[in-house]
Amino acid sequence: MDLTIVWFWVIAAFFIGYFVLDGFDFGVGMSLPFLGKDDTDRRVLINTIGPVWDLNETWVIVAGAMLFAAFPEWYATLFSGFYLPLLVILIALILRGVSFEYRHQRPERRWKQRFDRMIVFGSAVPAFLWGVAFANIVRGVPLDENHDFAGSIVDLLGPYALLGGLTTLLLFFTHGAVFVALKTDGNIRRRARALATRAGLLATAAAVCFLTWTVVDHSSATIVVLAVVAAAALVCALVANAVNREGLAFTGMAVTIAAAVLTLFAALFPAVMPASNDPAYSLTIENVSSTPYTLEVMSWIALFALPLILLYQGWTYWVFRKRITREHIPEEAESHASS
Repeated sequence: MDLTIVWFWVIAAFFIGYFVLDGFDFGVGMSLPFLGKDDTDRRVLINTIGPVWDLNETWVIVAGAMLFAAFPEWYATLFSGFYLPLLVILIALILRGVSFEYRHQRPERRWKQRFDRMIVFGSAVPAFLWGVAFANIVRGVPLDENHDFAGSIVDLLGPYALLGGLTTLLLFFTHGAVFVALKTDGNIRRRARALATRAGLLATAAAVCFLTWTVVDHSSATIVVLAVVAAAALVCALVANAVNREGLAFTGMAVTIAAAVLTLFAALFPAVMPASNDPAYSLTIENVSSTPYTLEVMSWIALFALPLILLYQGWTYWVFRKRITREHIPEEAESHASS
């Protein structure tokens, strides 16, 4: 198989991994106002993702590095044309990371509330803007003959893009609520399941509309099958959540997000960024890829490094697999909450 095709799907796999893993991080962050009744609850929520959130974010860093090395012109056009939304995503991720590290440094309630708001902001904004960005990539943006972005920020905020953002926002929110139910026990676990049900109904409506629109615009048997798999997995996840099978519910949400992202990449292939104004200006895997030698070297590096990355991440999740309850929160944290 042509290495350009291989690397297109390798990059797709890393973005799928990022959205599945960092997706529930975003959802947990967005759930703080809904599930965090007091500071102890909020500590429980943050601790569910505390050992893994930074590891989950490395997937997008690796995906971006691969994109730069394998398809440099795609990288250049994407990061120049989408500069503002990607900058906002970066700022939001920085604020979220800072909040996780600094929230517990002082006992004052106002201090913690400020960082809690930053966590919510740093989770909701990327969850929405990633959907907007990928919807634009699939639908196409104005490009000139030099493959440079020829539009404005307004061109990135069309109905399809905004629906894509709403879909990822709601899917990640549901994914996070299911993860909280999987990782906690007691009252917060029950409230997380109820929240996942309510959010899941909204996510289902948005996802069905978005995937239907995608299938209509890019009709093929593969895309139809992937969209159906995403929808069926989402329904199964909500049913599993309703009958208190959190493990199956989380698996169903992971399959839903993976199939939905795979649907977008299948709709995109073999283009990497269609030109909405003139198809002749579109970027494809053939006209933006690196040299065969570069792709070959990358392939050997990936064959050695990727199994190590997957083993390390799997080991991390195994070590921190146990449920977290209010009883696991140190007593001094509870006393600080009332100060």
